Amino acid sequence: MMDTTPLRDAYRALLDAAATVADADADADAGAGAEADADADADAGSVPPAGEWDADQILAHVTLVNAATLAAVALVAAGSSATYDNRVALDPWTLARTIARAGGSAGLRDRVRHQADALCALAGPALGEAELDTQVPTLLLSNGELLVDRPMPLRDLVTGLAEAELPGHTAQLLALLPRSRREPDCSMMN
Repeated sequence: MMDTTPLRDAYRALLDAAATVADADADADAGAGAEADADADADAGSVPPAGEWDADQILAHVTLVNAATLAAVALVAAGSSATYDNRVALDPWTLARTIARAGGSAGLRDRVRHQADALCALAGPALGEAELDTQVPTLLLSNGELLVDRPMPLRDLVTGLAEAELPGHTAQLLALLPRSRREPDCSMMN
């Protein structure tokens, strides 16, 4: 049995970051009629740098990665062969369609929350060690670069979410916040 506490914690952090970004967007929309500050552009939030994803695209990507992971876990639990390929979760058209089908930010956050519950329930007590050790042919890309093209144990796909994928997207979401809403970097205060 796998301890899914780190995975739950990673999902909680991601969802907290997504809610914080959504709140910042709502605050910015509410103040849109107010007089602009001289450095408003420097403090603008939720607008990603060129070539980066916005908050909805990040969440859509996470929902697609979650769905692929859930599919792999369910297939292994059913005694079937599974593969894992994240390319569809990188496709701009698929991201836009996922955002529309989820109904936007709130729907995406709900979808992530429910997928997290399902994945933690299925990957935790429902799978034994032999199933978690099942080798899954895996193809992982990021920013157009090949990261993995080899079989991986199913457990590594799940722990990879908790240790790398979700924390990386949590940081990506928080980077969308206006500087005034980000936590201070204590290393810069000395």
